[in-house]
Amino acid sequence: MQLYNTLSAKERAALIEEAGQERLTISFYKYAQIGNPSIFRNHLFIRWNELDVLGRIYVAHEGINAQLSVPAENFEAFKEHLDSITFLENVRLNIAIEQDNMSFLKLKVKVREKIVADGLEDNAFDVTNKGIHVDAEKFNELIEDPNTVLVDMRNHYESEIGRFKNAITPDVDTFRDSLDIIEKDLAEHKEDKKLVMYCTGGIRCEKASAYYKHKGFKNVYQLEGGIIEYTRQVTNKKLENKFLGKNFVFDHRRGERITEDVIANCHQCGSPCDTHVNCANEACHLLFIQCETCAEAMDNCCSVDCKDIHALPFEEQKKLRKGKTVSNKIFKKGRSEVLKFKK
Repeated sequence: MQLYNTLSAKERAALIEEAGQERLTISFYKYAQIGNPSIFRNHLFIRWNELDVLGRIYVAHEGINAQLSVPAENFEAFKEHLDSITFLENVRLNIAIEQDNMSFLKLKVKVREKIVADGLEDNAFDVTNKGIHVDAEKFNELIEDPNTVLVDMRNHYESEIGRFKNAITPDVDTFRDSLDIIEKDLAEHKEDKKLVMYCTGGIRCEKASAYYKHKGFKNVYQLEGGIIEYTRQVTNKKLENKFLGKNFVFDHRRGERITEDVIANCHQCGSPCDTHVNCANEACHLLFIQCETCAEAMDNCCSVDCKDIHALPFEEQKKLRKGKTVSNKIFKKGRSEVLKFKK
């Protein structure tokens, strides 16, 4: 019985291309009490592997957080399987604004301590006492209210390429870093302002809204379904789109174009650009913003040093990496001093 992915990304990409079938990129999450995450994890892998589902899924005692690529022809079977699981019946599915058959190239279902690393002690407060969920129309109304404080619950590299007008965007690398910083910065507004939050698909705001209510914020709101669902609603309902730029996503696409506004710049030359890439030097793998001109000049690398290493024969590169930390697992995000125009 197969319980883990056996194909490389390259092998999977070739199979997808050969099949020539449309795939859908989907994300969803659900907080629920899961007694045995390992058994549940295996159950999901076996069934989803049969349906040729690919993606990154985290399972924990507190629930599930999933980002997936599903063959369009298998979508109904996939949805039927979700609905057969009691706590996932009719779960909201965020379908990507921009589709890409190569958004995920492996099926990884992992058991984690939490489905989002938030650093919180959940026993210290009521995680079910969440903020008020609002749709796109109500959200637009709230953020025009002078008594509203709008907060982006994402990381700096996400908000750098796209955000809502007038949003507070914490300069943080992780979600857990932002929680206490935001509470401290907004402490004087706990009673007199409406705290309105948003993130990519809504999951970070679920826990954060309960945390801030526990910390004394009286009026807490969160954008239902995050930026993904907001974009769908403003399009379908012909509402004013108050988001600018791209929505960063955690798959091979790196971003979805929401509006034509380019609010970021190339980290190497400073020209307008919002395309995230990873440094081609496998020993670096830095995530940064790079324009086409710099990509060509730097051989898709973040620095001259990395460019020189990337030009070496593959076996030479492996020798240089031997015995060193695999830095692409650290996944540094645009903080390198070699980037002259980083945020």
